[in-house]
Amino acid sequence: MPSACGSGPLSDAATIDTAIVATVRPAQRIRRDHRALTAYGLVAPAFTLMLLMLLGPLASVIALSFTDYQLGAPAFSWIGLANYQEMFADRVFWISLRNTLTYVVVVVPGAVTLGLGIALLIESGTSLRGLYRTIYFLPVMATLIAMAVVWEFMLHPQFGLANGLLRGAGLPAFSWLQDRGTALYALCAIGIWQAVGFNMVLFLAGLVSIPKQLYEAAEIDGAASAWARFRLVTWPMLGPVTTFVIVISGIRSFQVFDTVHILTKGGPSKSSEVLIHTMYIEGFEFFRSGYGAALTVVFLVFVLLLTLIKARLADRGVQTA
Repeated sequence: MPSACGSGPLSDAATIDTAIVATVRPAQRIRRDHRALTAYGLVAPAFTLMLLMLLGPLASVIALSFTDYQLGAPAFSWIGLANYQEMFADRVFWISLRNTLTYVVVVVPGAVTLGLGIALLIESGTSLRGLYRTIYFLPVMATLIAMAVVWEFMLHPQFGLANGLLRGAGLPAFSWLQDRGTALYALCAIGIWQAVGFNMVLFLAGLVSIPKQLYEAAEIDGAASAWARFRLVTWPMLGPVTTFVIVISGIRSFQVFDTVHILTKGGPSKSSEVLIHTMYIEGFEFFRSGYGAALTVVFLVFVLLLTLIKARLADRGVQTA
């Protein structure tokens, strides 16, 4: 008979189970800690690289924007928000911001629309697809500085190809890069030309991924015309790709610098001045590194907003109707 204190086969089994659990739990904890350490060890190189190449410089720029540091100066002082106050009171900053936004508003719709149109034409063709892809993608692979020099000759007011065509058609010629009314829009045209090939490749990838059965089903349901198939099948299925292309084109447009610096230097009379060129002038010609850092922070805020919009829309799985 088992005693009142609970000794017997059942209590012995319980004691054995308790001992096993007491032995297994530390072993599981050791294995879990070992896996965690292994994971941290694998992540450490990437995190260190990100800290050194991204987060560290970003923190340095933000800190520098609160100082009066000038490039080459032996010392600097903390001045708080003085750089930002000066920036928001500076007429050149607002001109460069307006020109940058104008550039984005013109280039993004133009590059996205033309990229989609060219992708549709190439995908609907039956021959020479590879040749057309290569031709339209050449501006993306070419060095933009070299291409800017070519554009400078093409837009020359005296012997440029653009004015030669206008004169041949009986139209007046323009000083494209020397006129306040046309300089920024000439840069926008170059930006569209340079971005179309990249957008075309992205749209081609999206078009290839659309199942052919959807077009067959649309034809059965009465969508006989190409426009009807595009409206009912192609455009909705390209929703995520279109969102990505728009946001990426917007970010790339905000980063315009090469063509401005080479062709116009922000002129004439600041009519083509953009944010990054203003940052360059302040930081590397006037050596006002603190003020240039404040401009950089504002520029990064715009890019961050576009990136967050892209991430938000991607998480929702946007389908544009």
